[in-house]
Amino acid sequence: MAQFNNFILVCSGTGCSASQSEEIITQLQQVVDDSSLQEQVQVIRTGCFGFCEQGPIVKIVPDNTFYVGVKPEDAKEIVSEHLIKGRKVDRLLFTAPDTGEHVSDSKHMEFYKKQIRIALRNCGFINPEEIDEYIARDGYAALAKVLEMKPEEVIQEIMDAGLRGRGGGGFPTGLKWKITRDVQAEQKYVVCNADEGDPGAFMDRSILEGDPHSILEAMAINGYCTGASKGLIYIRAEYPLAIDRLKIAIRQAREYGLLGEDIMGTGFSFDVDIRYGAGAFVCGEETALIHSMEGKRGEATVKPPFPSESGYKGMPTNVNNVETYANIPPIILKGAKWFSTIGTEKSKGTKVFALAGKVNNVGLIEVPMG
Repeated sequence: MAQFNNFILVCSGTGCSASQSEEIITQLQQVVDDSSLQEQVQVIRTGCFGFCEQGPIVKIVPDNTFYVGVKPEDAKEIVSEHLIKGRKVDRLLFTAPDTGEHVSDSKHMEFYKKQIRIALRNCGFINPEEIDEYIARDGYAALAKVLEMKPEEVIQEIMDAGLRGRGGGGFPTGLKWKITRDVQAEQKYVVCNADEGDPGAFMDRSILEGDPHSILEAMAINGYCTGASKGLIYIRAEYPLAIDRLKIAIRQAREYGLLGEDIMGTGFSFDVDIRYGAGAFVCGEETALIHSMEGKRGEATVKPPFPSESGYKGMPTNVNNVETYANIPPIILKGAKWFSTIGTEKSKGTKVFALAGKVNNVGLIEVPMG
């Protein structure tokens, strides 16, 4: 079995993929093989690093060298100079706009210094198409922990954390789960809103492309808490890469017994399917989204009744967006007290958003609320 000493992480989010990152991966792997380094060096396809303006991004681990604006023809120099000779390729290092100096480690870049990455914790670190890499970073450990707790205890933990919906409404997530749980019905549904119709927004898209298993795990936790056995991800068809990686993640989770019947031998059963949207902005609203999934016109309806009482096919349905779900596993593993210390008194945790406009560094960032 190979004992890797170095890892080459290459962003393969939509932005970098549009700038030849897949060809960069191919070229890097070819040079590694030609240099007989395949037993020491592993090339890994990752999700978005966030610093989109500087893409394509290539990061060398364990020394955390951060290369920006990489092209396929740079692959040979990166391997020969950095990995073989131990010399950084200075021309590919990030140049700080305020000092004009090269910064080789992302930890020392102003763009990252104030960030606390919770929802984006795995993006840029793991191959989103390999479930083992997610598991290696405590993936599905939260689900295992939850299945040994009472649903009411889990819901209370989320309520104590102060997590509010990240889709725009800001409704307390734990309370939403409690309302759904309290409704009596033979069938309930858990829905992930991945429509994201805001112009220029790509927060949810990046999470799904870089860490799809975190959403599946959180939906399963939701299902256990609310009494639902079926999950549906409503995603716009314009997100082909996110859709492909979700399909891979769902298949892998089923193969590992983390979705489907009798999960982890506990008797709890939960599975997830995908539903496609046609890109209508209004379908980001939960009632319009539900109508679209039912094959009806995607129009919002007056509440009450709320989806938690009567939603998909008239059954109790809990709807949360991608970013909201991405916060669930860390809350379960680290606790409500930890999460509630981040952010403001009324808005706990972090928020992911796209930083754009007349600023030095454009990209996807995650900072404390407020």
